[in-house]
Amino acid sequence: MPDVKQVAETVRRRVTIDPITRLEGHGKIDIFLSEQGEVERAYFQIPELRGFEKFAEGRPAEDMPQITSRICGVCPTAHHMAATKALDDLYQVEAPPAARKIRELVYNIFMAEDHALHFYFLGGPDFIVGPTAPAAERNVLGVIAKVGLEVGKKVIIMRRRLRELITLAGGKVVHPVLGLPGGVAKRVTPEHAAQFKEVAAEAVEFAQFTLGAFEKLVLGNSDYVNLICSDTFTHRTHYMGLVDGNNRMNFYDGQIRVVTPAGAEWAKFRVQDYLNYVAEHVEPWSYMKFCFLKPLGWTGFSEGAESGVYCVAPLARLNVAEGMSTPLAHEAYEKFHATLGGRPVHHTLANHWARVVELLNAAERMQELANDPEITDPHVRTIPTATPKEGMGVIEAPRGTLIHHYQTDEKGIIQKANLIVATQNNAARIAMSVEKAAKGLVKPGNISEGLLNMIEMAFRAYDPCMGCATHSLPGSMPLHIRVHDHGRNMVAGLRRDADGSVHKT
Repeated sequence: MPDVKQVAETVRRRVTIDPITRLEGHGKIDIFLSEQGEVERAYFQIPELRGFEKFAEGRPAEDMPQITSRICGVCPTAHHMAATKALDDLYQVEAPPAARKIRELVYNIFMAEDHALHFYFLGGPDFIVGPTAPAAERNVLGVIAKVGLEVGKKVIIMRRRLRELITLAGGKVVHPVLGLPGGVAKRVTPEHAAQFKEVAAEAVEFAQFTLGAFEKLVLGNSDYVNLICSDTFTHRTHYMGLVDGNNRMNFYDGQIRVVTPAGAEWAKFRVQDYLNYVAEHVEPWSYMKFCFLKPLGWTGFSEGAESGVYCVAPLARLNVAEGMSTPLAHEAYEKFHATLGGRPVHHTLANHWARVVELLNAAERMQELANDPEITDPHVRTIPTATPKEGMGVIEAPRGTLIHHYQTDEKGIIQKANLIVATQNNAARIAMSVEKAAKGLVKPGNISEGLLNMIEMAFRAYDPCMGCATHSLPGSMPLHIRVHDHGRNMVAGLRRDADGSVHKT
């Protein structure tokens, strides 16, 4: 039996946030303190395992847009579209112009709806209600109490209208059935196009309203601006995102561009070449893989030009792109960078502002596509004829760059699948952000619930999806046994890590 006082001291020097909140999936944060009460290490841990890459093996490739959309109920459209594009590549077939535009239209609707969800429901409460406000108030109800019932109704109605359009074109809003290799399953009729135009105009107005609300409620508060720009929430890393031929932002298609911490182009490549640039690292304390830039190698959780750690998501996309693809969003992009010191911006919490700029871009692009007469062309599919072998597809998920990669036999049965999801791309930087926030905020004797929430803000800015990201399969399942005395004090513990090693705790 270990010494009770020694065990109690170990427990006192460990702070656990479990579960972490306002994200997709499950996770926890373990903070280890020194004898002086200062943070020695902080771990952002993902304790769940979901094996969708293995589920795919032995399935017809055509099933992948449906299988992978089940990975996450928040970002199913991203997986559906990445899978559909991978099938185009697998069967060497190009979708007709109308089908491509229908896909992009639906995808921009999804991006707008998802960004609104995060701003008002997940990340926004920390700024609109306050980072140290009571936990019961840091939610959408607290947001409505601050901004007023009419604004709350506006948000809910807009999200409902956008989701109705996804259902109209995609069949289902949570698990769309739109994408097929070589096109889409359903055309857009002139009657439906009129509905798209109407809601698109409303979405542009809503995005402008949201941008104005952010500028008033967040940028108008000097305490929030100081927090956003503080070193505690700053990392200088590489950035990755999709761009078009003019290096403008594109959510649906383009080449993958990477810029250095100084903003210079480091690489620009097709998705078919991603294995030359992206590799994955595994740590024994998490089921999430940590992606890094392969030519630079894995140098640990470090930042700077020599580190392979990089960032995706809204902030990264605004850093990678040399402008937005729509006029109003480009004006907001220019203001974003001018206010924060030029491109690239390294402040993690600036993701929230970048996300609202992207909301406007998605709404404007939605309006452009809804008003394109070619959108109603009934020719929406090219039937594949090639023998399948290997296919890759890339999309910008709300949370960052998403890659699907399938290898099949000649009958199109999946032999191997690899998914590089946005949160995996961000995993190393998220871990660094959580630890840096913990070290910057925790001082001896000052640990409070509000302070712990501010540490959670470090990961919440990335809008991570742990359900999508947990693809690592270590050799054995972790196990943690705790023994408590009659006073509910832990007196002994035994832990088996993912690598099979056993430790007393």
